[in-house]
Amino acid sequence: MKKNDVASILKLRNMDFNVKSQPKNFRLRSLLNSIGLKPSKRFSQHFLIDEKISERIIDYAKLSSHDAVLEIGPGLGVLTKKMVKKANVIGIEKDKKLCEYLKKIPGLTLINNDALKTDFPKFDKIVSNLPYHLSSPLTFKILEHDFKLGVLMYQKEFAERMTALSGRDYSRLSVNIYYRAECKILETVPRTSFYPVPKVDSAVVSLKPRKPPFIVENESIFFKTVDTVFSQRRKKTKNSLLNNWKKFTHEKGKMENIVENIKNKNKRPEELSPEEIGEISDIIAKHIIR
Repeated sequence: MKKNDVASILKLRNMDFNVKSQPKNFRLRSLLNSIGLKPSKRFSQHFLIDEKISERIIDYAKLSSHDAVLEIGPGLGVLTKKMVKKANVIGIEKDKKLCEYLKKIPGLTLINNDALKTDFPKFDKIVSNLPYHLSSPLTFKILEHDFKLGVLMYQKEFAERMTALSGRDYSRLSVNIYYRAECKILETVPRTSFYPVPKVDSAVVSLKPRKPPFIVENESIFFKTVDTVFSQRRKKTKNSLLNNWKKFTHEKGKMENIVENIKNKNKRPEELSPEEIGEISDIIAKHIIR
């Protein structure tokens, strides 16, 4: 037998093995083709194909028949189909082709709109595989609402930034989340659990709104201070504040006087706890707001 013939046979065997080992991918492709949809990288369309993970996500949410559950970006309804058996589910899906498919799910209330542009209905819990390119704005929009629990899928790197309180991943996102909610990573989800396979792994995160763990003089100035100190994370706090004095006051000299009263002014952002940033914002607020 010629070498070329052997290579061809081995190639066919490998193709057959791939078909058998990844049947869900091929079934999903067929379904997407029947809908007339090609997954969009631009809109972070990566569909969960691991049933065990979807079941665990729903277990984490502890759904009951009394719960109104919001799902952003239901996609092909992998989570949705399981949740409607346990709770009242409201889905917000932007893609019209996916909406046509989702309409077939009994018991689902569907809103065909952009989740960032539409008002959220009242909900008790939110369970979603969020569009990754909108993770930050959607998370903060979610936290504007009163709800019991969120079980949400994010890129692993983003989830690590959400939960960090020190180190390289500690950021303005970390502080803003910490101030508003209890947040923890429940499990890591390998990239092979999705189709198409994304470039990174994901993580399931629980988000529980709570009262702030510390009190600040002015929340608007606090969040502005958080943004300012992390905008130049390699610089000392005093330099970040002085470089961005126009965010707080009309007079640079006033900010110079304020900075002199800040005891942690020589620390860099990653060296400041959320509470310490709160103290800095209080000093700014006391001098600006009379």
